[in-house]
Amino acid sequence: MSRPSSDYDPVEVSPLHADEVEAMRDAALEAIDAAASLDDLKQVRIEHAGDRSPLALANREIGALPPQARKNAGMRVGQARKAVGARLAERAAALQEQQDARILLEESVDVTLPVDREPRGARHPLTTIQERVCDVFVAMGWEVAEGPEVEAEWLNFDALNLGPDHPARTMQDTFWLTPAKAALVLRTHTSPVQARTMLERTPPIYVICPGRTFRTDALDATHTPVFHQVEGLAIDEGLSMAHLKGTLDHFATEMFGYGITTRFRPSYFPFTEPSAEVDLICFVCRDVPGEVETCRTCRGEGWIEWGGCGVVNPRVLIACGVDPERYTGFAFGMGLDRTLMVRYDLEDMRDMVEGDVRFTVPFGLEL
Repeated sequence: MSRPSSDYDPVEVSPLHADEVEAMRDAALEAIDAAASLDDLKQVRIEHAGDRSPLALANREIGALPPQARKNAGMRVGQARKAVGARLAERAAALQEQQDARILLEESVDVTLPVDREPRGARHPLTTIQERVCDVFVAMGWEVAEGPEVEAEWLNFDALNLGPDHPARTMQDTFWLTPAKAALVLRTHTSPVQARTMLERTPPIYVICPGRTFRTDALDATHTPVFHQVEGLAIDEGLSMAHLKGTLDHFATEMFGYGITTRFRPSYFPFTEPSAEVDLICFVCRDVPGEVETCRTCRGEGWIEWGGCGVVNPRVLIACGVDPERYTGFAFGMGLDRTLMVRYDLEDMRDMVEGDVRFTVPFGLEL
């Protein structure tokens, strides 16, 4: 009867020799230590601890050994795989810590800083151009005068030589307030501020009067029922049209650049005599032959209508308590809305009043 031979010395499979297993383990440990990132370590794990890694294939060979050799071979391969697994876990923890530290450094956010969630706004250009006009005249020694927007009929019309039956009175499309006996209107121009100033002060008087005015115009590209004016008034001894011309030329230069001049065209206003329309030489083409014909700003005219002016009518001086035998004066008025359109080549006046932030933002926070 046969029996197992206790003297049999099995020959191990080559990949399971002790030196071979140690070489596999050392190669795996060296590759793990050399991994510079978690992605590199993932590739090392596949190559040295995956199902097709040398140690995994060696482990499969254990079953081919005689029973007497399986125990020792299994211990050698198991210890090697355990060492590789422990080193993988250790290296993964170290690389993860490095990655977290790098992310904290590179993607850090200082949560203590204030966060501006509102978009930056802008000042309305009508406000800034009004302030700029005032600065020009304040620099000349003038003062800024203001008055109410709801005005007495007498100050808006009668004091300015527009009596109840005056034909020019029908030129004003006026908002009248109720009741009618209150004789109140939304001012149709800023001239009542001039009348108030003459009633309250003693000449010499040099004031600039900016403000909002109202007329029953339909809203379109060039008209609006609410618009802005700036008027100037100078009352002193010996003032003439020559002083008015010099003042307006200086004003035009400050607003539109050096070399800009004005011209007068005869006109009629009840509160000035003589009166004139003020034209501004086009600040784009400068009325230069060859350029003026194609200029879009002045439409080939060479000049741009700017406002009205004249010597203060003696009847206005008398109505406001100023001696016309001693004092003379001049006055002028321009629409700020039109000035803004000319200055920035705007095409539609409605853009100024519709409140669209896309219109105001390009003008910035000009002070």
